[in-house]
Amino acid sequence: MYIGLTYDLRSEYLAMGYGEEETAEFDREDTIDGLESALQQLGHQCIRIGNARSLMERLIRGERWDMVFNIAEGLHGIGREAQIPAILDVYDIPYTFSDPLVMSLTLHKGMTKRIIRDAGLDTPDFWIVAGKEDVVQFIFPPPYFVKPVAEGSGKGISAKSIVYRKEDLAPICLDLIHEFGQPVLVERCLTGREFTVGITGTGHEAKVLGTMEILLLENAEKTAYSYMNKANYEELVQYRLVTPEGDASVAAAENLAIRAWQVLECRDGGRIDIRCDETGKPYFLEVNPLAGLNPKRSDLPILCSYLNISYVDLIDKILSSAIKRIASDKGAFTSKPCAF
Repeated sequence: MYIGLTYDLRSEYLAMGYGEEETAEFDREDTIDGLESALQQLGHQCIRIGNARSLMERLIRGERWDMVFNIAEGLHGIGREAQIPAILDVYDIPYTFSDPLVMSLTLHKGMTKRIIRDAGLDTPDFWIVAGKEDVVQFIFPPPYFVKPVAEGSGKGISAKSIVYRKEDLAPICLDLIHEFGQPVLVERCLTGREFTVGITGTGHEAKVLGTMEILLLENAEKTAYSYMNKANYEELVQYRLVTPEGDASVAAAENLAIRAWQVLECRDGGRIDIRCDETGKPYFLEVNPLAGLNPKRSDLPILCSYLNISYVDLIDKILSSAIKRIASDKGAFTSKPCAF
């Protein structure tokens, strides 16, 4: 197949004057190299497209692809991860991962948790704060965990994210609202084990790849998988493969993760983050339907390495899921020449 590759390259945005934290979710050159190599090893021709603007320019010129492997995060707006899927839908070009509705919904952590809660799945008590007046309406006691409502890669999360007194909540929330230009999510702070669950597939065919426990080392920012801890994971974080056999918390976490994946109608592959309370009961924190795919640094490939799943095999699982669901939707999936 002719497979286009869409992405936001971090170095390009840094060269334009954007900051390190602003571009934290964007991809490095070795991620794009790794994806291109994997797709080629799977027998496909990979065409680098780039970001949403590049995609639009090339579509206007008449270029087409059998499928687009999309990992672009987008730059502006609450629906930024939905931009490329929406453009591709206009042109009826199939792509990997979730559709614009799911991408927009799941970037907003509060809206996602409302769906999860409505489905009867466990998620910590929460409140969305858009201004000082929202703080006074709180109905659950501290401690609280505070983070921007629509950021990834741990952006906005630090040791200050845990708030132990209600009177300290407003200034922390207002600082984050000012810094990130968006509401903040305030959750009941959980103090138990933290997991990330890898998933591939779509709907009833979705499967748990495995689960990784996140352990913060002595020099890490305490109690939070923060931006600093993620950026310096090799020195500050220990990952541990855990299995459901003989571990009730892991078994419950994997069951919760797959049910959440299906309720949210995520597709092809990604991660779900889970945190336990002090009794070991797991709760849904958030979903990443566009998980990082750096071969060595991203959580999903790291998890796969512990499971002896190669990077090429991971990309194959994601691509195979996309091909199968597209064939099911359209009745057939046939390769066709790339039009220029």
